[in-house]
Amino acid sequence: MIGTVFRTADVPAGDRFDYWQELVGRTRSSALVSEHAAEFWAEQRLLELGPVVVSQLSFKPTRYRRTAKMVRQADPEFYHLTLLMDGGLALDHVGQASTFTARDLHLADSSQPYDVRSADDRQGGLVTGMAVDFPKSLLPLPPHRVRELLGRRLPGQEGVGALLADFVVGLERQSGTLQPSDAPRLGTVVLDLMSAWFAQLLEAEAALSPESRGRAMAQRVQDFIRQNLHDPELTPPVIAAAHNISLSYLHRIFQQQTQGEPVAAWIRRRRLENAHRDLSNPALLGTPIHTIAARWGYPRASDFTRAFRSAYGISPRDHRQRTLSEVKAAGRK
Repeated sequence: MIGTVFRTADVPAGDRFDYWQELVGRTRSSALVSEHAAEFWAEQRLLELGPVVVSQLSFKPTRYRRTAKMVRQADPEFYHLTLLMDGGLALDHVGQASTFTARDLHLADSSQPYDVRSADDRQGGLVTGMAVDFPKSLLPLPPHRVRELLGRRLPGQEGVGALLADFVVGLERQSGTLQPSDAPRLGTVVLDLMSAWFAQLLEAEAALSPESRGRAMAQRVQDFIRQNLHDPELTPPVIAAAHNISLSYLHRIFQQQTQGEPVAAWIRRRRLENAHRDLSNPALLGTPIHTIAARWGYPRASDFTRAFRSAYGISPRDHRQRTLSEVKAAGRK
């Protein structure tokens, strides 16, 4: 497991707002103001992925101001990417004034002043989002080009932006199962996805290294596969064509990211893992086995049974019956 959780509820009520300001100040000093300071509530989960820090934050509406004086006093020289999940925010940064709603992303520079505040405090609800902090030196793009992205609304509903948003959210959801040894590799994936997305937005893909482009493309391919596992026609040539890359390049970048596992084998393993999970789910007991097989790309029941038995040493039917018996036995205890 990786990650650290900070909760204002863990300190006395009168100290909670000051405690939150101290936590925020550990990464970048800001002046905080909130109409809810007397009954403040906030929570933060930090995932340290090498030099990249991903955090999930929820807090009562608050204004965060980082002044020029604060920048001069202490500057970690970080970029800060925020994905807003719920609530609304308004940001003034490098001459840009923007507002953000759910699934919007925005980028800020710790070396520049900013003023970010809740856009709508009428209900006093929580603002929830994900944040990524990383050293500016790790982004393989010229700072003057990156400045074009600062303070802007960066939509995260499609393309590489959506892939990055989903990956960051997934990290938080899976934080309880991740191991410390996973951290550096996951941090590299986050950096590669951000670099590829920013370069795409700036039409500056040539600035990225071949290794960074390859890792980002491999992540896009894996996401594409996950979304299309139901399609029995999902094959390496189809995947390569969908991403406008050659079949040989697909195999090369994919195996580099999967410790040598071929594309077709990875697809087969994912399909069988999902079918195995569904057959183990008591809530799906009424769903025919052939329906579950077709859901995961096996339109022929005989092909599914043969592949399932080869992978797990048991037929799909026997596996389902064994799981059901174990659930009933556990219920009698």
